[in-house]
Parts: sequence; structure tokens; C-alpha cells
Amino acid sequence: MSRTKDYMAPAVAVDAKASLWKRVVRARSIYLFILPTLLYFLIFSYIPYYGLTIAFKDFRIFSGLAASPWVGLKHFESMFTSPDFARLVRNTVLISTYRIVFGFPVPILFALLLNEVRHMTYKRVIQTVTYFPNFLSWVVFGGIVLVFIQPTGIVNAVLNELGLPRVNFLTSTRNFVPMLVVTDIIKGFGFGAIIYLAALSGIDPQLYEAAVIDGAGRLKQTWHVTLPGIRPTIIIMFILSLGNVMSAGFDQIFVLYNASVYRVADIIDTYVYRIGLQNARYSLGTAVGMFKGVIGFVLIFVANSIIRRTGEYSLW
Repeated sequence: MSRTKDYMAPAVAVDAKASLWKRVVRARSIYLFILPTLLYFLIFSYIPYYGLTIAFKDFRIFSGLAASPWVGLKHFESMFTSPDFARLVRNTVLISTYRIVFGFPVPILFALLLNEVRHMTYKRVIQTVTYFPNFLSWVVFGGIVLVFIQPTGIVNAVLNELGLPRVNFLTSTRNFVPMLVVTDIIKGFGFGAIIYLAALSGIDPQLYEAAVIDGAGRLKQTWHVTLPGIRPTIIIMFILSLGNVMSAGFDQIFVLYNASVYRVADIIDTYVYRIGLQNARYSLGTAVGMFKGVIGFVLIFVANSIIRRTGEYSLW
């Protein structure tokens, strides 16, 4: 009997491969459609992994990556023993945490409020106005922010009218980080609400009708129908946001910060740029960047595992 099984196994495997190939050929138009995306991630996300070997080498730009000598964990030791390392990690984690705590709920609340608007023209105008800042680069949007928050700008003019002292947000270590968080929320909350609006459109209207019959008002409908309906989306977006804890927003900080606020605004990414690129210490910069990526992966994995154990929706 065992000999029969051994004899039949290769045939089954061949049939499975043939069946897989037939399904691929049958759905070739779909695979061709996603081919550019797959090539994009292959070229720009997976092939560059080879460059991580720079972190374990004493990289010399004229010798090339292959000819540069191996140094093991030398650059990681330099990173962990650097007097700036603790400050960089603290700043990165604090800024990212503030963004999650104060920024993550904003797109959800905005989507809930926008979903209640019944005048379609008014709703489309609001959507357009709030989506637009996301399509501006931080170079452009940062310039707009500078105009508003400079000592003679609109924000300080309003503070002056209210009888409050003017604030130099760009040089104040106390106000720089809150300014980062607020401007980041303003730039991204409209576009971030799109996925929640899509989730809201998938809720069965009969659930609202049943809630109305049970005597539920708008607030109770939101609490017992709307929020449970979009809870899987909220959880997945939260897990993904945890993966960016070690990426506190290089573009924004690089455009807005200066030496006077390094103590609170210098993060891992800006340090990698300043040390790794400007000072040509490519191996150390790669080691720091690799450390950041590993921490982000671990956070996503741990958060996903915890949420999966609670029985909620998770990434895998």
C-alpha cells in the first residue's frame, strides 16, 4: 500500500502544478494588471535588501560594496555606545507616540462626521478641501506652515489679539513638537479618512433600520452599529501605524527643524541623513536604519499577535 502511495505522489504533484499553471493562464489578465506593482516592490523594496550588507562592512565608495572589508557588528556597537543614541530613540518614539495618540483618532472622527452630511455638494467640497494638503509635498506644505507660524504670521497675530504672548515655534523646544503633531494632523487627516469612509459604505443599512426600530438615536447607532462595523479597519490601521513608530516623519522634521531644537526634534532618520550622507559614514547610517526597520517589524508582529489572541481581526 505504501508503495502505491509513493508511486502516486509524483503524479499528484505534477497535476497540482499543472492545475496552478492553468489557473494562472486563465487569469492572465489579472496577473498582468498587478505585474507593474509586483515589479515596483521587487526593484525598489526587495533588491535593495542586498545593500544592508553595508552595515556589516567598512564601506568604501571607491572600492565598491563587494570589495569593502567585513567588520561584523562594529557599526552597531558604535551606534549603541554613541552619546546621541538614547536621545535619538527617545525623540523618535515620543514624536511617533504623540502622532498616534492625538492623530490616529482624527481621521476616524472626521469620517464619522462626514458620513452624517447629507448635502452631497457640501460633502464633496469638504472632501476636496481636506484631501488637498495630502497631495502637497512637505517642502511646499512646510513653506505654508512657516508663513503661518512665523513671529509675524497669522497664528501669532491671533495669539496677540487674544492677549497671549507671541511664540517662536521654530526655536522653542517646548512648542516645536506640538507644532509638528498639529501640522501633521492637518496635512493627513482628510486623506486618511478615505479608508474609513469606504468601510462605512460597507455597513448593511438594515442594521441602522433595526437600531431605529429599537429606539436608538444617532449616537447609539454610531456606538452600536457604526463603530463595530469599521472596527476591523481601525484595528488593521492601528497595527500598521505601530510599524512606523521608529519613523517619526523625516520629510516634515527636515523641512522645519534647526539646530536650536535638535534636543527635542532630532530623530533617527535625520541623524542617518546628517551622519550617514553628509559625513559619508554610510556603514553607520545603514546600521542605524537597519535597527529602525527591525524594531518596526517587531512592533507590528507583536501587536498583530496580541490582537489575534483576543479574537479580533488581524493582518495574518
